[in-house]
Amino acid sequence: MSVNDHYDRLRQARDFLAARGAADARVALVLGSGLGAFGDQIEDALPIPYGEIPGFPTSAVAGHKGRFVLGQVDGVRTLVLQGRVHAYEGWAPEEVEFGVRALALLNIGAVVLTNAAGGLNPDFTPGDLMVISDHLNLAGWTPLAGPNDDRLGPRFPDMTDAYDPALSGAIRAAADRVGGPPLRRGVYAGLMGPSYETPAEIAMLRTLGADAVGMSTVPECIALRHMGVRVTGISCITNLAAGISPEPLSHDEVKETGARVAKHFVSLLKAAIPRLAEEVA
Repeated sequence: MSVNDHYDRLRQARDFLAARGAADARVALVLGSGLGAFGDQIEDALPIPYGEIPGFPTSAVAGHKGRFVLGQVDGVRTLVLQGRVHAYEGWAPEEVEFGVRALALLNIGAVVLTNAAGGLNPDFTPGDLMVISDHLNLAGWTPLAGPNDDRLGPRFPDMTDAYDPALSGAIRAAADRVGGPPLRRGVYAGLMGPSYETPAEIAMLRTLGADAVGMSTVPECIALRHMGVRVTGISCITNLAAGISPEPLSHDEVKETGARVAKHFVSLLKAAIPRLAEEVA
């Protein structure tokens, strides 16, 4: 696909969403596996299936509803993506990044990237939530490979504060208000998947300084920062990684843990969104 074709598809998706009021949103969230419940909680909700949006890729992964939800959270116009597509499904890089780039063209002020992740830090337990402080891109690819479209961003974007410290601070302040389990903080390692990591790979990741590992989020963060959008991220530690967990890993465990922590996760996001909106006002 040419650079112009990609940009035209993004504009068509942006225009479709803008015509339905999405251009008024200040905060957007991408909800990972088992975490889609928040999209069912927002007020005045307008669901928009991905399949109705021109050029929009649709995930087939269990736990991803595959739709936008536009609505209100405590008076803040909010746009939620219930699910994402992944490179391991066979999607090209420009498709994996498509949803968040469409958000950027809507002039969203802040994007919260969420995911289900395996815990590497020995202090973590399944059900913990972790604010992402930084990431390791170990997937073997980047959404910025190939010709650069200067209309989207610079050839060499800075990633020093990939996860915005002020936005992450707003998440932590919301967690203090909500209470419950302590909010963790750590580095997220993004791998290709879809196989879970081997114990040797987990040992390597721990040596490199990772606290959690998953198969998403990193390319979205890179694409958003390429376009100058402020980003924060939250991982739900749905399982302990291979070699740490005493049980075989499964996607069912991911979905079950997501369902178990859904109430606390929803409460945290509801408390955080007004604070995030103030940061980007």
